[in-house]
Amino acid sequence: MALTHQLALGEDFHMFPNRHWFPAVLTAVVVLLAVPAAQAQRAPTFNAPPNFVPVVKATLPSVVNISSARTIRLRDDQIPDDPILRRLPRERRISGLGSGVIVSADGYILTNRHVIANMEDIKVTLSDKREFKGKIVGTDPRSDLAVIKINATGLPTIPWGNSDRLEVGEYVLAIGNPYGLSQTVTQGIVSALGRHLGITDYEGFIQTDASINPGNSGGALVNVRGELVGINVAIIGSSGGIGLAIPSNSARTVMTSLIKSGRVVRGFLGVQIRDVTTALAKTLGLKEARGALVGQIVTDSPAAQAGLQPGDVILRFNGKAIDDPHALRSTVAATDVGRTVKVDLWRDGKTKTVEVKVAELPAAPQARSDPAGVSVDTTALAGIEVRALTPADALKLNLPADMRGLLIVNVDEDSAAGRAALRDGDLIVRINRLPVVNVDDFRRIHARLGRADVVMLHIVRGGRLAVVVLEP
Repeated sequence: MALTHQLALGEDFHMFPNRHWFPAVLTAVVVLLAVPAAQAQRAPTFNAPPNFVPVVKATLPSVVNISSARTIRLRDDQIPDDPILRRLPRERRISGLGSGVIVSADGYILTNRHVIANMEDIKVTLSDKREFKGKIVGTDPRSDLAVIKINATGLPTIPWGNSDRLEVGEYVLAIGNPYGLSQTVTQGIVSALGRHLGITDYEGFIQTDASINPGNSGGALVNVRGELVGINVAIIGSSGGIGLAIPSNSARTVMTSLIKSGRVVRGFLGVQIRDVTTALAKTLGLKEARGALVGQIVTDSPAAQAGLQPGDVILRFNGKAIDDPHALRSTVAATDVGRTVKVDLWRDGKTKTVEVKVAELPAAPQARSDPAGVSVDTTALAGIEVRALTPADALKLNLPADMRGLLIVNVDEDSAAGRAALRDGDLIVRINRLPVVNVDDFRRIHARLGRADVVMLHIVRGGRLAVVVLEP
């Protein structure tokens, strides 16, 4: 470095005994100086990981923390006749945590229904630490979505993205409050689209490997453009490695209906449908296994009035190709009530087009029934089969002659009821504090339940009253 310095200043060269060495020395210096530059040019280059900082800064303020709570008060007749249990407090505070997304500057927030269902007190905390009391605008058990409102204006929002344009492999960010850790961001890719897992009635979930954990429910799934493409709703397994989100297009439709009328209005066709398998497609003369096979038709439904028949395969509905029964169900539900649409069918080896006037989907879901009693398969009551208590049953079980309730005649061991150790011969006298006497009571209560609702049963077993909680 000293040599280089002197040469650069043009100082005397008498320091060299033999000036003929100078060119060689100078060449050596040049070579030495050039080596690092050459090495830098030959160094391999790598693609830098994506920088999500601008996206996070733009979207993080629109994701809120939602905490909820309610108080359960037990009456004397809800507590077993045990001296120790009767000394315990009669009130219990239940709380929950989740996330939400601000969808309008004037305070509307979209979240999951299970985050705030049956809760009395809802508190919303913004990214700037401001706290507001939340008011429920409407909930939808069939999609597990809800809208709440806070009294605020000028709030930050996330622009809506088109979830129909998502592709497997796209980067996405999950923003929420896992385990109560506010303003948490995780990154992953879209792992799959259109997942149907039986979690809600209307699905088609986005699957992602962005880490999602308890507390993320109701939070935002955004793309690299900072657009809202999904509402995080569930995880698969306990590690949080596989997350599911409700597509933004579906969530937006539900949200708009809830804000407008406090409930969700869905289209109704009136058919029971099933998958078209490869073998079935071959039998029907279809070139490929797609569409929805009509099994049964509801009397006086739009399908019946349009002349649909069992055995028809619905290939297109209102111009949209139908790949499977899930696609048909979602497409019909999203169609405006009262609208007349064209339906392309496959019947008797050829295509046929009919027009159908879409009606409104009935509010109450239907339960399965059989001569022995009634059972359900869509809520925490799934796996229980009951029938009304008869005088003969009361005598056999040594119960008072005037006792009323629903006798459990079968329990699925893999259901919530099975996990709670319910068994044949238990008598249900109340469901969520409502007395039940016959199977119609059971159906009415079931119709009000969502898939994620916890159910409290009051049962009589061995002549003693007990409380059993069913968690789906």
